[in-house]
Amino acid sequence: YENEPIIRQHMDECAALLQPLLGLDLLKLIYPEPGHEAEAQEQLTQTRFAQPALFTLSYALARWWRAMGVRPSAMIGHSIGEYVGACLSGVFSLADALKVIVQRAQLMQALPPGRMLAVRMSEQEVQPFLTQEIALAAANAPSVSVLSGPVAALEELNRQLEAKGIGGRLLQTSHAFHSDMMTPALEPFRRVVESVERHAPATPFLSSMTGGWLAPGQVEDAMYWVRQIREPVLFSRALREAQ
Repeated sequence: YENEPIIRQHMDECAALLQPLLGLDLLKLIYPEPGHEAEAQEQLTQTRFAQPALFTLSYALARWWRAMGVRPSAMIGHSIGEYVGACLSGVFSLADALKVIVQRAQLMQALPPGRMLAVRMSEQEVQPFLTQEIALAAANAPSVSVLSGPVAALEELNRQLEAKGIGGRLLQTSHAFHSDMMTPALEPFRRVVESVERHAPATPFLSSMTGGWLAPGQVEDAMYWVRQIREPVLFSRALREAQ
């Protein structure tokens, strides 16, 4: 941000569009003034600010790569990153993408708190540990998965895995993303997505929700983005498909 004008331009653009939606300058949380670092860090751990911040930085970085002459032959994104890819592919305008992201994050923020646990196990190896409460949130690599669910259930599972010698790490998240705890947000979020225009992607798009290439018309369907909140991120599968 300090040294790359392209990064600064696009982060400033996002921050300006986000100001009326968030009621604050997001850049003051990302780059806090001296003496306000702890307060800014606490706010950035809140879903309602963390997700717009993640989108903003990812979008600016992608635009920087394009300015450097990199032209992608296909798009892929991880959870919020999928919105960045969709925006760059013309599915959403930037203003609409930010509107959707902010309302998505606010709906999630209003839900009961949860936890997420990264484990060194494959998508198949975690299956015995999944329950009605504990869900597979992401399969990020052949031997890296993320589980999601209520605070007590995830912390107990972490203790059980440690006793078995299986390494895990509780993530710094406020909620149990991509789990059943997201269900109350789905119907209100459908109305949010339906309120903005959606177009076919101009660049081929790999879905980290399905783990494969998007079918015609899929990403334009509001229900795709509704399901994307609840279903696991099959990032590892999508990367294998890209190869």
